[in-house]
Amino acid sequence: MANSNSSARSGSVPSPARYGFSDSSRAEDQLRRAGWWSDAGPGAAEPIVAALSRTPDPDLALHSLERIREAAEASWPELSRSLADDIGLRGRLLGVLGDSTAFADHLVANPDDWRRLRSDAVHPTALAERTATLLSAVGARGDGVPGTPGGPVAELHGSDAVRALRAAYRGLLLDVAGHDMASLVEPTLPAVSYEKVAEALSDVAVAALRAALSVGVAELKRSGVDEVPRLAVIAMGKCGGRELNYVSDVDVVFVAEAESEIPTATRLASLMMRVAGAAFFEVDAALRPEGKTGALVRTLDGHLSYYRRWARTWEFQALLKARPVAGDEDLGARYLQAVQPLVWTAAEREGFVADVRSMRRRVEDHVPSELAERELKLGRGGLRDVEFAVQLLQMVHGRSDEALRSSSTMDALRALGEGGYVARADAADLVDSYRFLRTVEHRLQLRQLRRTHLFPPFDDSDALNVLARAVGLRSTGRNTAAQALVAEFRRHSNRVRRLHEKLFYRPLLEAVAKVPTEALRLTTEAAVERLAALGYTSPEGALRHIGALTSGMSRRASIQGTLLPMLLDLLANTPDPDGGLLAYRKVSEALAETPWYLRLLRDEGVVAERLAQLLGTSKLVPELLVRAPEVLRLLSDTQALAERDPGEAAVSLRSTVSRYSEPQRAVSAARSLRRHELLRIACGDLLGLMKPTAVFRALSSIWVAVLESALDVSMRDVARASGGQAPARIAVIGMGRLGGAELGYGSDADVLFVCEPVGGADEPTAVRFATSVVEQVRRLLGAPSQDPPLEVDIDLRPEGRQGALVRTIDSYLAYYRRWGEVWESQALLRARAVAGDPELGERFCRAIDPIRFPDGGLDEAKVREIRRIKARVDSERLPRGADPATHTKLGRGGLADVEWTLQLLQLRHAHEVPQLRTTSTVDGLRAAAEAGLLAVGDADELIEAWTLAMRMRNAVMLVRGKPGDQLPKQARELAAVAVALGYPAGVDTGAVVDDYLRVTRRARVVVERVFYDS
Repeated sequence: MANSNSSARSGSVPSPARYGFSDSSRAEDQLRRAGWWSDAGPGAAEPIVAALSRTPDPDLALHSLERIREAAEASWPELSRSLADDIGLRGRLLGVLGDSTAFADHLVANPDDWRRLRSDAVHPTALAERTATLLSAVGARGDGVPGTPGGPVAELHGSDAVRALRAAYRGLLLDVAGHDMASLVEPTLPAVSYEKVAEALSDVAVAALRAALSVGVAELKRSGVDEVPRLAVIAMGKCGGRELNYVSDVDVVFVAEAESEIPTATRLASLMMRVAGAAFFEVDAALRPEGKTGALVRTLDGHLSYYRRWARTWEFQALLKARPVAGDEDLGARYLQAVQPLVWTAAEREGFVADVRSMRRRVEDHVPSELAERELKLGRGGLRDVEFAVQLLQMVHGRSDEALRSSSTMDALRALGEGGYVARADAADLVDSYRFLRTVEHRLQLRQLRRTHLFPPFDDSDALNVLARAVGLRSTGRNTAAQALVAEFRRHSNRVRRLHEKLFYRPLLEAVAKVPTEALRLTTEAAVERLAALGYTSPEGALRHIGALTSGMSRRASIQGTLLPMLLDLLANTPDPDGGLLAYRKVSEALAETPWYLRLLRDEGVVAERLAQLLGTSKLVPELLVRAPEVLRLLSDTQALAERDPGEAAVSLRSTVSRYSEPQRAVSAARSLRRHELLRIACGDLLGLMKPTAVFRALSSIWVAVLESALDVSMRDVARASGGQAPARIAVIGMGRLGGAELGYGSDADVLFVCEPVGGADEPTAVRFATSVVEQVRRLLGAPSQDPPLEVDIDLRPEGRQGALVRTIDSYLAYYRRWGEVWESQALLRARAVAGDPELGERFCRAIDPIRFPDGGLDEAKVREIRRIKARVDSERLPRGADPATHTKLGRGGLADVEWTLQLLQLRHAHEVPQLRTTSTVDGLRAAAEAGLLAVGDADELIEAWTLAMRMRNAVMLVRGKPGDQLPKQARELAAVAVALGYPAGVDTGAVVDDYLRVTRRARVVVERVFYDS
């Protein structure tokens, strides 16, 4: 900031806008009225104006100061001088006024309270001092403990007591807030950590509870009760952990000494809650036994009886933070001593981990979806993620390690890091993120002293800018303060969520893997119990896999020990945790010498998450992965994984294979690249990143590329062996699903081969050459392999298996015109040139158009013949024992039903409806609807059924690692198929079957009406 002297020398007068005020004219008027601005600028008041510019909201701070000046005009000169002379006051007062309208209101109503922020002011800092301040406000004096026999009793009561307590309490909060905000405005002042602020706020709250008890005792005595009951107040939640917010309910539990005192103790507890609620904050006793329906006050024995017999897991989790804070100190200490052993044995309860995980999910599920991303406390990556993880680890290991038995989240997290239960770096990261999120929460609440933990909307730049400055972020040359805040918020939230799962089970893995630590390790029996709670059906087998992966002192074993906690949890959320862990072991052993494999999993959290999902769902993926590990690198890049153009992949494959002249090596390279693409597509499909039609096209495209590469290298090889020049050109015609670009993972490639003589060769020579080429292509592609098979099926050729492998166009036409049957015309509907000589392929397709799109359509005899063949297929080709309701290919409403229905429409109408001349099932159905041959609703029903059946077949192949047309009957397989289809984990598999039956049943109704009755 330029000072007044430099401004005068330069001949320019600074504008208030230079100090961050949005309305320069208004700010100048306010500054002039305050005596801090003249025609030459701020002059001697420059330190004050500069300090205002560093507040979160300079306009708010200046406006609030003007309100205070107007409310206490007589003392304004003193305040103005103090602001100029006292840097401590300046930082504390302006820091508060620049962020809080609530404290501005308080200072307007209590103008003298600014003096408590002066550097020479003596204000209470210890709990006893704060308690004394609040007791004094209501005239309660004495050395005893408030709320106990002989303790101080308030002189004020009713609304007078509430008003006095409210003003005194706000003054104590003002002390805390002033020190909290001071260093933001005056950077030379010492910064106060979040932990110190939270501890101070918690102490103020405890003092408030004690003062409220003194007022409650006074009310009891006024009603004629002379004997004060022995009552202990136990703080829970954030107050118990000394990590309270500026504005929060205070959770408590009440304990009475004797049954006979419960009625009076209940009256005292109710009075305390009413006074505190009116003066300070809501006192919430819902964590007591039986919750809001239970007795407000119980004896110690009553509490213990309930916890031993009825308490649920979350109630023991809540007791982690129990702390006696008010009332009878001896009774409170006895309560804590009695319940602590119950807390540290809760982890032995059946289903403990499942209960904790379920509770966290329920908390998440209650967050409205439109607010989830901005929810600081309850959302994914929020404060609860840290707290749940820390509390679970405490309850598992705190049984034997007393260093973990802290009610403070931050202290417990540090202890977990020091004890080796959590990596020190991870603990430090979580401490950092937790501190940031809690600081943001504090600043949000300071604004109006209202309870909130909702981050501002990401498009509210004004609110974001103020909040950013309140947490110490400023604009830079690259980002505004608001942008920096959003980036930091997302960074911390993502980090919290990533580490949450890893921390959740790390102690288990440290014990199982026998990683040396100074802390107690879990026994093998305890590890088995924990794995069983996670959902592993064979915990002993899982332990063997874990032991094999982490045995020894190698770096590889060390990294596995770091990775496995997170992976075990992630696998536990898949349909087959045991199979996924076995697959992970096999992949890890196969890639043991791949240097980047474990580093990638360790450093790229999304890779580990996605890999766990894939391995716990699919048997095909791990089989491919051990031979195409490079695809792992793509798991962190959604675009590279799922948005690659199929044509680009095909060109890359053909280009690579063309470098090889030896057929076996060329086809081996093609297989390798196909494996890579097949795995990439499978991963994108299983992760829900690719649309079904994109999957079909990509699988078809890569099959065609392999076929074309094999054809090219075989033509060169056969030509070289026979003299150097190829005597024929060859085209490959895709049939069936290859022709429609609708292949699945396990589909064969139905093709026809067409040849034509070149270079003066005669037809027999051309056919012999082409036949040798085709035989080599089929042999090379059909050779045994660990990959999904590459079967080139030419059974749709004229004369079937007895016919020639290759024909010329004229030969095909002669056959079709003389001998062709209606089913062969039907098969040609999906004929498409896919490889080899493109011009020859296109000529073939044009030449067969009159056969597949017959002029005038079909006569009734041929329609009946198609229906007869379809009926025969339905009755004879369905495998023995197959369920026609759930057979995706030949079942009711399945692929054959839909495809035959479309093909009948094409044979009857494509001669006059050009749009029907497509090899795509989906495009054909839409064209039929546009032409009025199908109702739009009917077409939609057929498309939905066909797409679902195709996806179901693909899912079966992905899950089993081998093709299948029948929906699985085994529950775990069906659950995996459901996940592969995009259903949420844990969905009722019966619902999956019901969905399939409903869709195919509706399609079958359309088929019966259109195919059989039209």
